[in-house]
Amino acid sequence: MRSLAILGSTGSIGTQALDVVRRNPDQFRVVGLGAGSSHQLLIGQIREFMPPLVAIADEHAAEELKKNLGPIRGIEIISGPEAMETLARESDADMVLNAMVGAVGLNPSLAALQSGKVLALANKESLVVGGELIMDLVKGEPDRLVPVDSEHSALAQCLRGERREDLRRVIITASGGPFRGWSRDELAKASVKEALAHPTWQMGPKITIDSATLMNKGLEVIEAHYLFRLEYNQIDVVVHPESIIHGIAEFTDGSMIAQMAAADMRLPIQLALGFPDRLGAGIQGLDLAKLGRMSFEPLDRDAFPAVDLAYRAGRLGLTYPAALNAANEVAVMAFLEGKIRLVQIAEVGAAVLDEHEAAPVVSEVALDRADRWARNRAAEIIESL
Repeated sequence: MRSLAILGSTGSIGTQALDVVRRNPDQFRVVGLGAGSSHQLLIGQIREFMPPLVAIADEHAAEELKKNLGPIRGIEIISGPEAMETLARESDADMVLNAMVGAVGLNPSLAALQSGKVLALANKESLVVGGELIMDLVKGEPDRLVPVDSEHSALAQCLRGERREDLRRVIITASGGPFRGWSRDELAKASVKEALAHPTWQMGPKITIDSATLMNKGLEVIEAHYLFRLEYNQIDVVVHPESIIHGIAEFTDGSMIAQMAAADMRLPIQLALGFPDRLGAGIQGLDLAKLGRMSFEPLDRDAFPAVDLAYRAGRLGLTYPAALNAANEVAVMAFLEGKIRLVQIAEVGAAVLDEHEAAPVVSEVALDRADRWARNRAAEIIESL
């Protein structure tokens, strides 16, 4: 039985991961749960799974949690900005699922790997911001880093057992989000409500907006670069509205291997939690005859410049991806608050990237400085718009 600690247990990935645990009670034991501030949902999770260690980042929410939960023997609650990192390092877990959102997920990812645990990674920013540091920790032990994103889970399955020298490129698929087919002029008028109405996936607001701008795909390109040791010219993006094929590997002889599945995040979560085993419970298979047909479209790079922005940051390396990610996080929040238009999210990211002066060496200190500078500069640019 595998013991799990789940960071971000009250979010979309975290709640679906716990559903996987419910469906496979003989496979998993939850020994740690962590949340930012959603203490009401966390209370129910604690009572159901009885983890010995619980982390909550917001100290006020932690006090409310303790008051509403009441005394339960054998459960320790820790709080504060470093609580997730402590949970990742000190919990009695074989595997840590990092389902946090944003750059705050990097330090818990590092803590999980530094303490010898397997890291199931749904927090893409860990690799976008700190890919060099993460990959250094799994050198010689690649199985300690297991992707949870549906696209990278798909690529891992396509590449399993294949010789790397036979690989020509990988293709990451994108649904196109709620604005597929929109022009840049039309996108300039897009509302927050429209941007949050994703046609395929149910996700948190930040990731949903990233999917609307396609920054999500750009960040996934940087992830793929690190996870699969690929050059950026070996990674392509194609729009696939049906979201049935999640990743494709093309080989030097022209052959392609594609991974297909219903658009259900429980499958890649289940594959990661059970790795290397496949678990049989809970995911509906595809009926190809009913599906009928699938379609593919080129990426509209003029309307959705965020993808090329991520390619640029990735190729520049060093602290450029950290700066772009931080600027994007600030700009997404500004859009959600009605301060800027959707198209200005990428504009803010591009302006910060243009001004960024990268540190010569990637370290936790350098990444933290780049992150703080980029957030401050993005906020200044937004105020001037």
